[in-house]
Amino acid sequence: MLIGIMTIGFGGTASAAAAPVRAEVASGYGHTCAIRTDGGLWCWGSNSSGQLGDGTTTVRATPARVGDATWVAVDAGTAFTCGIRADSSLWCWGANTRGQLGDGTTTRRTGPVQVGTATGWATVSTGDSHTCAVRTDGSLWCWGFNRLGQLGDGAVVYTATTPQRVGTATDWANVTTGYAHTCATRTDGALWCWGDSSSGQLGLGLLSYQTTPARVGTLTGWDTVTAGHFSTCAVRTDGTLWCFGDNGYGQLGVTGSYRSTPVQVGTDTGWTGVRAGMDTACAARTDGSLWCWGNNTSGQLGDGTTTHRYAPVRIGTATNWTGDVAAGFHNCAFRADDTLWCWGDNASGQLGDGTTVQRPDPRQVTLA
Repeated sequence: MLIGIMTIGFGGTASAAAAPVRAEVASGYGHTCAIRTDGGLWCWGSNSSGQLGDGTTTVRATPARVGDATWVAVDAGTAFTCGIRADSSLWCWGANTRGQLGDGTTTRRTGPVQVGTATGWATVSTGDSHTCAVRTDGSLWCWGFNRLGQLGDGAVVYTATTPQRVGTATDWANVTTGYAHTCATRTDGALWCWGDSSSGQLGLGLLSYQTTPARVGTLTGWDTVTAGHFSTCAVRTDGTLWCFGDNGYGQLGVTGSYRSTPVQVGTDTGWTGVRAGMDTACAARTDGSLWCWGNNTSGQLGDGTTTHRYAPVRIGTATNWTGDVAAGFHNCAFRADDTLWCWGDNASGQLGDGTTVQRPDPRQVTLA
């Protein structure tokens, strides 16, 4: 669930529909989806809920194309996926037990179904069982599970099967969704969060929950923001990296326990983007290097080990990572030459290399 450098993935978001098509990748619990520069969408891995969008529930260990439409954004939730097409229409598929597909039902969908009939969708982010999206008019909408107020409506409804507007503001820029919390930036660079804060993941200094958007501090300049499972990370316009929430595996990039307000990760000012997923986070720097930290049970930090890391560790020596990265129990990222690389857990073929072998270092994926 990322916001800023628009991707998708757990806690990720999607790029503005008006923007030129560019390569981007999203990872769910056990599946992966990616858009090539030609606008083609490809998905692979776990498919028990139809989250690959190919009309089946067949597991795919190599990428399979999703129809022939042109896509500009994609994000992957735990077991569902949403994307924006070139005409700025919004589509979702996969698990739908909490109405997270936004089609007015709780019916599982094995192929893309449109969310309403409107166009004008700019960004989308998928969490565990809820989804949020920003429209080109600056309005913010959320739907799905709302037990802890993650839809930002004051917990008026328990579930919503169609998009519900969050307040009346028209200056929302981007949104990111975690397991049961949501954060969003406004055009003035202010950061707002709501939903579950049992581990401090809202950055508000509280360990309970917040059912309507609340501002995180008084600072502006928040740029890329990404919601993980029970944590949140962000890059500010000055290039500094900040995280808050649960830190059981080091996913905040610092030592110690949870943090209920933002804490800076190191002193470097060259961060360009960050992506959190589950208990792992990855971020790029201006020199094109890629760094990951947190849970490393499946080798998802890409450092050749399964040791958890409480500070960012560099992945290899490459200097052409674009910052378009998807993080979770498996991670994927694009390089500047448009090649896609994945590593970590592969029990469902989510690394796309035709096997189910776990990989502790990046392996190239062929999108053909």
